Amino acid sequence: MRVLVVEDERMLADAIAEWLREETHAVDTAHDGEAALERLAVNDYDVVVLDRDLPLVHGDDVCRELVESESTARVLMLTAAAEIGDRVTGLSLGADDYLSKPFAFPELAARVLALGRRSRPAAPPVLRRAGITLDPARREVFRNGRYVPLSKKEFAVLAELLLADGAVVPAEHLLEKAWDEHADPFTSAVRLTILKLRRKLGEPPVVETVPGVGYQIP
Repeated sequence: MRVLVVEDERMLADAIAEWLREETHAVDTAHDGEAALERLAVNDYDVVVLDRDLPLVHGDDVCRELVESESTARVLMLTAAAEIGDRVTGLSLGADDYLSKPFAFPELAARVLALGRRSRPAAPPVLRRAGITLDPARREVFRNGRYVPLSKKEFAVLAELLLADGAVVPAEHLLEKAWDEHADPFTSAVRLTILKLRRKLGEPPVVETVPGVGYQIP
């Protein structure tokens, strides 16, 4: 998934981003509300981890504008305020979930994964196709019962191909969902990742290239 972390405490933002990247997500960061709105206007995010008390533009206003734009991104609101009234206010603004500081990183990651599932058409918790089984929660992949060790990028690309349910997935979509905003749109990263993925999944080949369009698992 593509996640935006909006947190003015840079060390905390970096720690959240690093944890989520370990969970195979592509993560961008912003440290104030204005930067968050700029990124939201350009990129298509599945989940936004949003601190309420932000400089320049308050987190409440970022959430309100995101909801009014009819974005499909789900919002996990973070705040040091743990009172019930604060939670009610955050949820009434349109946030999908609410987590008080301090929090445990595994819980945040689990909530992000749950919200990511809700940002797309309903998908089963375990993805299966062409003899491949992918478990997002356990981050495990098997093909015909054989465990397949994948890198974080390979796992993310395979998940997108399986979510497409046989449809062709453009390389641009894979780049957007599996890499962050620093990725070069003209890079060969997607092609090289597909080549490595094919090799690890073994014979017979299961990931097909549709020239000029993208990739699919038919």
